[in-house]
Amino acid sequence: MRTFIALTLVILISFSCKNEENSIESTTEELEKSNIIFEENFNEDSLNETYWNYELGDGCPNLCGWGNNERQIYSKENATIKNGYLVIKATKDAFVYKSAKLTTKQKVEFKYGSVEVRAKLPLGHGLWPAIWMLGNDIDTKGWPACGEIDIMEYVGKAPNKVHTTLHTPDSFGQSKNTKITVDENIEKGFHVYKANWSKDKIEFFIDSKLVYTFNPEIKNDTTWPYNKPFYIILNLAIGGDFGGPEVDDSIFPQEFIIDYVKVLKI
Repeated sequence: MRTFIALTLVILISFSCKNEENSIESTTEELEKSNIIFEENFNEDSLNETYWNYELGDGCPNLCGWGNNERQIYSKENATIKNGYLVIKATKDAFVYKSAKLTTKQKVEFKYGSVEVRAKLPLGHGLWPAIWMLGNDIDTKGWPACGEIDIMEYVGKAPNKVHTTLHTPDSFGQSKNTKITVDENIEKGFHVYKANWSKDKIEFFIDSKLVYTFNPEIKNDTTWPYNKPFYIILNLAIGGDFGGPEVDDSIFPQEFIIDYVKVLKI
């Protein structure tokens, strides 16, 4: 009889604990969902243009080479959805380099948040994949007054290194507000790149590890153009002032693969 009672108590306690765990998990999921500003898992058959824009061409006539002497022509065909991933492919056909650039400009713009992207890098000298953001007033104020947040830049000519940079009117181009993180495994598989952006500071993470904090003591339009909405950009450049100038033509095609993009309130 005592054995039966003890067994019954164990079952009841186990059931109670399991229900509590399920309740906690459910609550966590609900809280996370309530905090979501934007989430894209690329589960549709094609790119959802409700959220995304294609930037096309070579930047001419106003910004030839996209302002950095880049070699690629951006096309829709070089961005595809495959098996739940966004694949941005860099190709070379005869003398023409092609790739893709996507933005959420005028579709998904937000002020402050945690921006997280899980991605796998392409490899090869001359490639320049990036996950970054621009202020939504770029068309009126121009660059760098609009501000730029580079969550992740990688250049194939410098293996094992990820660049995190802020461009402001105070420091742009070869900005002083930058950090190079060395990671010998960064070219292997997927990694999570994240920026936590608040009114006080911007923190950058790679695989949950804090790698850089931008928090200028004096915050004004020159040092801190980050008090307005920004939009997201995903692209794979070829050559250019930073990625090149030399390009190894033997590497093509190469793919910049994005698993998801998530923006949460903080």
